[in-house]
Amino acid sequence: MDQLMEAILQTTKEGVMVVNEQGFIILFNSAAELITGWLVKDVAGQPVHKIFPESRLMDVIKSGQSEMEQHQQLSGVDIIVSRIPLMEEDRIAGAAAVFRDVSEVTDLSRQIDRLKEMQSLLEGILHSTQDAISVCDENGIHVLINPAYTRLTGLSEEEIIGKPVTVDIVDGESIHLQVLKTKRPVSNARLSVGRHQKDIIASAAPIIVDGELRGSVGILQDLTEMKKLSRELMLARQIIRKLEAKYTFDDIIAHDSKTKLLVEKGKQAAMTPASILLRGESGTGKELFAHAIHNLSERRYNQFVRVNCAAINENLLESELFGYEEGAFTGARKGGKNGLFLEAHNGTIFLDEIAEIPISTQVKLLRVLQEKEIMPVGSTKTMNVDVRVITATNVNLERAVETGKFREDLYYRLNVIPIEIPPLRERKKDIQPLVMSLIQKYNQEYGRSGQGISPEALNRLSAYEWPGNVRELQNYIGRAMLNMKINETMLEERHLPRFFDGAQGLAGKSGVQQMDGPKNRHLSAIVKEVERQAIEEALQRNGGNRSLTARELNISIRNLYYKMEKYHLTSNN
Repeated sequence: MDQLMEAILQTTKEGVMVVNEQGFIILFNSAAELITGWLVKDVAGQPVHKIFPESRLMDVIKSGQSEMEQHQQLSGVDIIVSRIPLMEEDRIAGAAAVFRDVSEVTDLSRQIDRLKEMQSLLEGILHSTQDAISVCDENGIHVLINPAYTRLTGLSEEEIIGKPVTVDIVDGESIHLQVLKTKRPVSNARLSVGRHQKDIIASAAPIIVDGELRGSVGILQDLTEMKKLSRELMLARQIIRKLEAKYTFDDIIAHDSKTKLLVEKGKQAAMTPASILLRGESGTGKELFAHAIHNLSERRYNQFVRVNCAAINENLLESELFGYEEGAFTGARKGGKNGLFLEAHNGTIFLDEIAEIPISTQVKLLRVLQEKEIMPVGSTKTMNVDVRVITATNVNLERAVETGKFREDLYYRLNVIPIEIPPLRERKKDIQPLVMSLIQKYNQEYGRSGQGISPEALNRLSAYEWPGNVRELQNYIGRAMLNMKINETMLEERHLPRFFDGAQGLAGKSGVQQMDGPKNRHLSAIVKEVERQAIEEALQRNGGNRSLTARELNISIRNLYYKMEKYHLTSNN
């Protein structure tokens, strides 16, 4: 019988350890050796608390109570142990521990929990991604799709799962079948799929498990939506180009002492929150200074909004600046519209040609400067805005105040830091560096190789008064470089256009030129042609200066803008 018990104890997979009443180990089977790493020869006869301090067998001897299925670590191994007292003639003669290694089970449980977490994570990704995803097995049968797939194709899980991968294809070859055939990824395949025959771009990759092909996973993207997003991105980039400040003080060429002082004043002004009024003739670079001031200010990481007050219809200017509520007027956008001041919140707004703002709008602009709040058209509620205001004008504002065309209180609010930009004829030392900069610019645009300008050509440029200022110079150098050959490196006097041949300018001596063409043209067409040509030549004579052009033609600057837009003319023509 003792031999049978010994055989059972040595062959069982559960560890058995027995101690006597004094706590000395008297039995330690083979399974106990494997689980704990101790050999029976090393533990037999030893006090249990010495070999296994974590053992509770002595507690069981003292209490006489069994402890069943307890989780414990023994010699660093996770075990489930049952401890029972051993009785002999109504007294406790020792205790036995029967235990099994559950570390593998614990690891397996952890792995299962981890797999469940990964499954939940993957399901979350599949359900949240905007890309349509489908998965098939090695036989080309759909086993998984996500909600985005259903939205794209219009096909439900019941119509797809368990069906061949070709069931959703209207036109084109299945990328899943290509992957299963070649065991290689497929990219950017054009297909038509689903109930609505959506044009898509699809990519797929093989699923390899332990070196074996188990299926394919595909991603479908709506080509129609991509085209829409591309258009929206292009529009957004156009808006950003209009709103961002592109220039810094490094872009301002300042060799003349007047220009250097002006740049220093602009840098000092940029460090303050005060309103700035940029004054100077058209084409002197007022907008360039506005960009540079914003980019040096604390607001440089926020919006820079440019507004040409003369280019916006007088009736629309107020709603463009301050926004409007839905239904504020006929044609108002549903939901209303944020004004340019709100777009410039925490940034800078640059109001060019400020003198063109009507008196009614001047009142609201004054409110912005005084109270830092706006009231959209059609609204009774005010909105707080924090905007740095930079304005510019090429007219005499003081005279406008005297004649009642410009509010005196608004004038003082805008004229906190006045910066007067001198005309080019008063800073002739800037002409040469400006010309060199323009040569480099037009080299890239026109494919020329210009490296410099001859002294004779520079003398002629310096002798001219430049009524259109830097803008006129830019226009003129561009035309001069078109007269250069591609391999010529020096801008010579012979390249200069006939601009300097007298007051007649580019149009020649006759002013408005005779028109050739059919004799049976309608009078209205002839009038339009004459008007377009007259405006174009006036712009050329004035170097693109719109204010001088409007004055010469005896029309308002708003009317000039309207006609330029009508005839597709620019100040660079």
